[in-house]
Amino acid sequence: MTVKYEGSLRCKVVHEPSGQAFRTDAPIDNNGKGEAASPTDLCSAALGTCMGTIIGMQMENLGLDLAGMRIEVNKEMSNYKPRRIIKLSTEIWLPTKLDDKTKRTVELAAKGCPVHHSLSSEIDKPILFHWQ
Repeated sequence: MTVKYEGSLRCKVVHEPSGQAFRTDAPIDNNGKGEAASPTDLCSAALGTCMGTIIGMQMENLGLDLAGMRIEVNKEMSNYKPRRIIKLSTEIWLPTKLDDKTKRTVELAAKGCPVHHSLSSEIDKPILFHWQ
């Protein structure tokens, strides 16, 4: 990843292998315009997409297609210095009915994703599953 600061609290991020790019912006509550995802929003996105990918891998190994799975990550920031993420609450909706053993596999996959393990233990990271 390459990051170029463009001024006005905005950055352009380029994924070098693919050439895909996106911008970030500081949030409104921290001197920005909030016109794009903030850097801390990307932590939320990284957690949700990592969980989705790892769950997808596990389910594909079992011959299950979870296309349509929805994951929402709600980020909470501290009200004190230093400004930091204090909680990432994740909710996962599964599009198909699963037995208890497969549900446990999904839970372990979500909690076992590399981003979940890489985030500070000081960040509260609850996960709520919505089963059919």
